[in-house]
Amino acid sequence: MSSQALLLVNTKSRSGAAGCEAAKQSLLANGVTPVHVECERREELSPLIVAHADKVDLVVVGGGDGTINAAAFGIIETGLPLGILPMGTANDLARTLNIPPDIAQAARIIASGRTRKIDLGLVNGEPFFNVASIGLSADLARQLTREIKRRFGRLAYAFTALNVLSQARPFRATIVSEDGAVRVRTLQIAVGNGRYYGGGNAVEKDAAIDDEHLDLYSLELRRAWKLALMARSFRYGEHGAWDEVRAIRAKEFEIRTRRPRSVNADGEIVTKTPAHFSIRPAAVRVFAP
Repeated sequence: MSSQALLLVNTKSRSGAAGCEAAKQSLLANGVTPVHVECERREELSPLIVAHADKVDLVVVGGGDGTINAAAFGIIETGLPLGILPMGTANDLARTLNIPPDIAQAARIIASGRTRKIDLGLVNGEPFFNVASIGLSADLARQLTREIKRRFGRLAYAFTALNVLSQARPFRATIVSEDGAVRVRTLQIAVGNGRYYGGGNAVEKDAAIDDEHLDLYSLELRRAWKLALMARSFRYGEHGAWDEVRAIRAKEFEIRTRRPRSVNADGEIVTKTPAHFSIRPAAVRVFAP
């Protein structure tokens, strides 16, 4: 008997309607019957999952990290397993889980039925699978509009990042963890739950999305241009070796700033400082190879 899958696709993403049709065909070809429901706003994703929970066996989300993020609470509330069809710009959660960008291959992974449990990060009660951050990444998220992503694809990150870096200024913050409190002057504080963020950079070289810990780093540089020298280190999660990068692993953090600063979670601005970060271990069942 075929499994019934609630299919939610962000038709406003760069892949658009074509991606939705490919998702339907790929799922059907692998013995999964899609029940496609239109969703025009990310705020509607979790309520739609709850509303259709008794009619389906699993949930399949097609889109990028922000779209999957918006489905988190619906998945947790219903307990349904999550299938991911990477259709976004960065697809960092899919990369963390070794889910290929090819829709047909991703559909086969869902049809295989193998799941694993992964952790979910929370910042002021808002979910994140990959990273939540204050500073450069929040500025990047604010400037990286949907139109820019649709127009330039993955190059949109590079264009927008150059503009953000040219305007970057350090800010003061207090980081509180189980090791105590420390005051810093930083360009960015990032707290990671998964392994990858920002189109394939590693949060920390040993980070995993099921290790029941959060990994924080703080960029305590005087000049933003030095980040260019660190590019390779960020790619492989080795930036903690630099003197100007503070790295801390813990289950909980509190970040305070002099004035409220935006917090970016999985590419979306979701809250402001003061920010409390925590982790919900093994919160989501996801189909993965």
